[in-house]
Amino acid sequence: MLKEERFQFILSRLGADSKVLLSQLSEELGVSTDTIRRDIKELDDQGLLRAVRGGAVPHSPIPHHFKDRMNYNQESKMIIARKALQKLKNDQVVIFDAGTSALAVASILPEDLSITVVTNSFPIVTILEDHKNVEVLFAGGRLFKQSFVTTGHDTLRFFQNIKADLCFLGICSIHPSLGVTTPDYEESEVKKVIVNSSQQIVALSSIEKLETVEPYYICPATQINTIITNQPDAPKLKPYIKEGIEIL
Repeated sequence: MLKEERFQFILSRLGADSKVLLSQLSEELGVSTDTIRRDIKELDDQGLLRAVRGGAVPHSPIPHHFKDRMNYNQESKMIIARKALQKLKNDQVVIFDAGTSALAVASILPEDLSITVVTNSFPIVTILEDHKNVEVLFAGGRLFKQSFVTTGHDTLRFFQNIKADLCFLGICSIHPSLGVTTPDYEESEVKKVIVNSSQQIVALSSIEKLETVEPYYICPATQINTIITNQPDAPKLKPYIKEGIEIL
């Protein structure tokens, strides 16, 4: 079998099973595990999958730039946002992580809801500037233009001084054993601090982000208290349910 045919087989199997194993591919394709390992490395270098120990898993399918994400999968975001409202009550301190799902929640906050929102997201601040009952605390720092958020030392120090009741954590990739990950290092550092500054972690994740992996680690999946998704009955959620994570 030609290398290009192996590549197509690997990607097809990955799309169907959400993971591939070196040993299984070696047996099915009749080549050595070293050959499969080289194939997976090359596909990883091309950005077509994420190599992990013993095999590979998919990358997150979502666009990386905020502008591209704004109109991506809008229906699912609004389903998630409406569910997220049930987690809110008056007088809470809530961290709104950067991301278009958290932005969707901010856009539909009830007018009579009185909470303090803590965020490093310029779009979320803009949406909430006219909400008369929401106090907004904005984390300063360096503008990361790809996501319209602040990052860096000042941002980290700001969140380290917050003890929030909960956070709405925007998800790029989440995997039951490899945890929550993101494609940008500086954003991963901010998200780590956000997670550690919150009593409850509410992950906002459309179903296609599950069982995917990006390069930079944030936290284990087990640190999440609730996953709010657009398909709560999907089989992909079974490992999280087994760990006692609430699914909405």
